[in-house]
Amino acid sequence: MPVEFHQSSLRVTGSSLFLDAKRQSPLCFISHAHSDHIAKHESVIATPETLRLTQHRVGSVQTPVELPFGQPLAMADFTLETIPAGHILGAAQLRVTRADGHRFVYTGDFSTGPSMTAQEAKVAHCDTLLMEATFGEPRFVFPERATVFDQVVEWISQQFRAGRRPILLGYAMGKSQETIAQLNARGLRVCVDPQIHAINELYRSLGVALDARPYDGTFLEGEVGMFSPFNRENWPAISEPTSTAVLTGWAIEHGAERRYRADIAFPISDHADFPSLVKYAQATGAREVITIYGSCDRLAKELRKVGIFSRSMGQGMQMSLPLSA
Repeated sequence: MPVEFHQSSLRVTGSSLFLDAKRQSPLCFISHAHSDHIAKHESVIATPETLRLTQHRVGSVQTPVELPFGQPLAMADFTLETIPAGHILGAAQLRVTRADGHRFVYTGDFSTGPSMTAQEAKVAHCDTLLMEATFGEPRFVFPERATVFDQVVEWISQQFRAGRRPILLGYAMGKSQETIAQLNARGLRVCVDPQIHAINELYRSLGVALDARPYDGTFLEGEVGMFSPFNRENWPAISEPTSTAVLTGWAIEHGAERRYRADIAFPISDHADFPSLVKYAQATGAREVITIYGSCDRLAKELRKVGIFSRSMGQGMQMSLPLSA
């Protein structure tokens, strides 16, 4: 087994290197900067973008080690390489090549679909694949992203015609920036809450162009609101009638809009859907696939049906619904 559980976190077997540990560790690879994958570690290995975004969340990192895409890092017993994961800006898979030549890949959260604000995911060829299974059940099949954003724009137009301000709800890091870029490309102006604005500024400093104004108590004509669905008590006060839409992969499930206290839900996710997970596992050429998080048991079962030797790390590693999905 290339990885093991230690203190409820994943660790590369026989080493001090943890993977997305949620409690402080001496050395940790951080796949991306969402809050459920980071902690204030003594030393962190991550892409330059992920390090910047992580420091925004947890403050300065004591010993940061930048590992840009495609630049191998030799350690005592293995070599590390980051490969784009397509999830959010800077998100990376990690390929670990041992001294005996065995290669295993940890995907972290990933998405193989097109993105305007994240590096395009690449197939990480390997012998063993450690793959996330957030949407690892056959019912999770997402429509084409561009089509769904077109539907979002039509819904926005309907709300304006009805005299309501359209407010979109999406996770502050990643989902919001992708949504803003998609709306900008369709000619719409966006106004965002302070939390999203701060991350937008980081994205801009990292080379991602975004056109969105921070909310100052009023909306300009034709502006769409973009707010985080969490911590609503900290939302800016809005005096006009509104209608809300949440953007999440969980929109595939009945009643998703109620879960997020929205009027409607659109199936837009920065995770791979079920067909994409299966296709990706096949593309890596892995002789063994180990599934983690989410529907890990079900995904392992479905992969075996298509001839892939697979197993699950078990229910003990499952996490609650990811905020970024």
